Amino acid sequence: MRTLYTFFRSSTSYRLRIALSLKGLDWEQRYISLPKMEHREQAFLDVNPQGLVPALVDDGHVLAQSLAIIEYLDEAYPEPPFLPTDIFERAYVRRLSQIIGCDIHPLNNVRVLKWLKANVPGDAGIADRWYAHWIGEGFAGFEACLLQEGRHGTYCLGDALTMADICLAPQVANARRFNCDVSAFPVTVAIADRVAELPAVRRVAPDTQADRF
Repeated sequence: MRTLYTFFRSSTSYRLRIALSLKGLDWEQRYISLPKMEHREQAFLDVNPQGLVPALVDDGHVLAQSLAIIEYLDEAYPEPPFLPTDIFERAYVRRLSQIIGCDIHPLNNVRVLKWLKANVPGDAGIADRWYAHWIGEGFAGFEACLLQEGRHGTYCLGDALTMADICLAPQVANARRFNCDVSAFPVTVAIADRVAELPAVRRVAPDTQADRF
């Protein structure tokens, strides 16, 4: 049995739950509360010394960083594939995935938002404005890439569900949670909504998780 250390509102944890669910794999959930700072407790640091969720233990090996874990899952459990075989299509999928994982999410991570609130006194709205700004910047780039490449269809790569879609759906969900206006990115949002409605995705959504209470 593999073990996933997760937090229901963490979009990176949501990515991993989606990936595991789409692969049809079983896993045991270990809930790590970020508000309670359980990710900084020694018990979790002994698992992942970086102190971040998600972390996956599979076959006795500890894996961290969501994009790295998704690629591991694709290599260890090839069906259904999350990366195409064509090298240019694979680069395209990685490009989109990294727009989410490297350009958008790190700037809007809860650690950054907490730091802003603590270090910009007297500006109660700084975190929300910051979040909305970088969501807009990031999704504008994502949408432009989709339109320029012209490879999208049902999903980011035609009708093939890939790592890019796994990254996108949680990020759109988070943008909505923070009341961001995403109407300027209709192609991006439509793809994310189709992904979110898949049964394998729906069953691991944040509002289905036991630690949401």
